[in-house]
Amino acid sequence: MNKLNPLKLLPAIIAIMVTLIIWFAIPAPKGIAVNAWQLLAIFSGTIVAIIGKALPIGAISIISITLVAVTKVTNPNNPVEAVNDALSGFSNQLIWLIGISIMISVSLSKTGLGTRIGYYFISLFGKKTLGIAYSLAIAETILAPVTPSNTARGGGIIHPLMRSIATSFGSDPTLGSSQRIGCYLSLVNFNINPITSAMFITATAPNPLIVNLIMENIKPPFEISWGIWAIAAFVPGIISLLVMPLIIYWIYPPEIKRTPDAPIFAKQKLHTLGKISSEEKITLLVFFVLLLMWADVPGMIFGSYFSVNLTVAAFIGLSILLCANILDWNDVLKTRGAWDTITWFAALVMMASFLSKLGLTNWFSKTVGNAINYAGISWIWGTLLLILVYVYSHYFFASTTAHIMAMFSAFFNVGLELGAPPILFGLILAFSSSLMMSLTHYSTGTAPIIFGSGYVALSKWWKIGFILSITNLSIWILIGSLWWKVLGYW
Repeated sequence: MNKLNPLKLLPAIIAIMVTLIIWFAIPAPKGIAVNAWQLLAIFSGTIVAIIGKALPIGAISIISITLVAVTKVTNPNNPVEAVNDALSGFSNQLIWLIGISIMISVSLSKTGLGTRIGYYFISLFGKKTLGIAYSLAIAETILAPVTPSNTARGGGIIHPLMRSIATSFGSDPTLGSSQRIGCYLSLVNFNINPITSAMFITATAPNPLIVNLIMENIKPPFEISWGIWAIAAFVPGIISLLVMPLIIYWIYPPEIKRTPDAPIFAKQKLHTLGKISSEEKITLLVFFVLLLMWADVPGMIFGSYFSVNLTVAAFIGLSILLCANILDWNDVLKTRGAWDTITWFAALVMMASFLSKLGLTNWFSKTVGNAINYAGISWIWGTLLLILVYVYSHYFFASTTAHIMAMFSAFFNVGLELGAPPILFGLILAFSSSLMMSLTHYSTGTAPIIFGSGYVALSKWWKIGFILSITNLSIWILIGSLWWKVLGYW
């Protein structure tokens, strides 16, 4: 059983101790209900367990749901309602949007469409090493809206393409030839991932959670739709994708700068794949229809009656793929990442929601906001400080989800207390939640896959990650803010 479900004793003990200390040893601050403080204890222990990887995140989430139900912290006087509260996360639409979208994305690998797209762009633009880098960026950007697992996209689809290209030029870490082209392409391969993850709500699993947290705390309510997010991210995202390969090229230039054989290699791979199959055509059509529905094109053309809910659109896409036998039910059942995401999402969203409902998030934001105001710092410098602390604290996290759950809501509310424009600060913090993935070789699931291929030394990875974090933050804060002003978002 230990091999199937490896409980790590030390992280588990630390998580339990954190929970017990907050619950029993630290009294609830004035103005905070005891049950709200107790929920914070469970939430904190959950985050510590996730960070320490005491158990798989889904298993930790099941335990957390159980503890919330058993202790009745959300509703001490009504045990039945307490159980309903503990399970309420499973009714969240955004959770199912991501889960169903992950299931849909399986069709990319099953049909070979994702690989075909990558080789196609390399066949067009791959005559130079920079051209290969931009081909990988274009391919991942096209795949990003329909692959909520950034790990599956960057590590499962794009990375094998990158490795096959590097190997074809004799660049192999086992032979000591990483610098020929593999080191450069590996760094590009990884650093595309945080940018594309920031560009679409459906490009990485935590994004819908962020939308949920922003919309819960903005008054008056402001709906961040799929289209609003995508339009807001378009300009800074494209600029980041254009600049990033050049910066890496300048700092760690590849030995091979011209690759006239790369398009030939890619065409050979496409030839091996054969003509585009009917399954790929149907998958491509489904993705196109999904993008139209997520961007609310039917509503814009025919009126609001024809608008399709984001989650409903995902269910429609999955239903079509099932009916067309592109995916069968076994494919859906075997999509462990989707069911795992639905489970841990439900637990974390539930706890975050009740921390807000019970007033603890508001208390924290006012306390920190008052402290910053007392220091005489304006909202501009105060929110910039918050963003920098939020981003660079990711050095201490091996899970983007855990980081977001631990800090996003609190930091967002502190920014609001300081007087920051809600949509402006919300968007910067939201996009930063993906951009911070660039920092380390353990920052997100994609990182260990690409770092583990052995092309990049640790020192180079961290150096590039830090430089690009500054570059991307500058682009998204400065140019992004101007773009959002033009759009009228703030």
